[in-house]
Amino acid sequence: MSSLEGKTLFISGGSRGIGLAIGLRAARDGANVALAAKTAEPHPKLPGTVYTAALEIEKVGGNALPIVCDIRDEAQVQAAIDQTVQTFGGIDICVNNASAISLTDTRSTEMKRFDLMHQVNARGTFMVSKHCIAHLCRSDNPHILMLSPPLDLKPQWFAGHLAYSLAKYGMSLCALGLSEELKPLGIGVNALWPRTTIATAAIANIVGGEDVMRASRSPEIVADAAHVILTKPAGDFTGNFCIDDTLLAEHGVCDFDRYRIDPTVDLTPDFFVPEDSEPPAPLTAPGR
Repeated sequence: MSSLEGKTLFISGGSRGIGLAIGLRAARDGANVALAAKTAEPHPKLPGTVYTAALEIEKVGGNALPIVCDIRDEAQVQAAIDQTVQTFGGIDICVNNASAISLTDTRSTEMKRFDLMHQVNARGTFMVSKHCIAHLCRSDNPHILMLSPPLDLKPQWFAGHLAYSLAKYGMSLCALGLSEELKPLGIGVNALWPRTTIATAAIANIVGGEDVMRASRSPEIVADAAHVILTKPAGDFTGNFCIDDTLLAEHGVCDFDRYRIDPTVDLTPDFFVPEDSEPPAPLTAPGR
């Protein structure tokens, strides 16, 4: 399988950034894309809404269903999944992209921020996956994909932002556990993570501003890697923790410069990438 034509994706946090990019890549195949996100009205610091994202999906050839949904609320999640099934007849792919981030040390982390990250990242991923399973069982190639890191338990990934790391690794533990639990049902469960920072609102507003944005890759690299995973036979590809450029290189991609936001600056490595993971292309600026 090399196309997602006719497949239905349910994407949490799909109104912008990586979630929207994954939806757009699927839409270019002719997929149905349900976008579950909180942003119903324009935000001064965040681009787009779930409705503008849906217009983008339709513009490139997909069928879009915008759903205003807070994935911390089980009733809203169940209603969003039900609406997706009623509209498109089922769900083939669940993409757990929604995430909350606060890169604060332990003493600086308010408990309400700790709770938010765990409710969205770990609990939200568990809950969305849980309620999609019955529908995925009816698909001929069902996948669950987490946008979460490899389980590399080096202290350096926890020391500076323990609360965030715990919540983000909670998503990865969902991938680990569900891949084995759902293997008898033929549901492929995998995780995907970028080698470098990705030019998203989180990078602009939280991580490092304009300088880190320029030193990032575009969300399209993650979307292309996700497309590779989601078009694989689910029964043969499960339980994997993939790095975007490594996966793409393994499938014949050689040109990674096209994903750079600014080709004149070195790329910034992302958190959580294992030290023994060698990049298939230099992270330094071309010609340096």
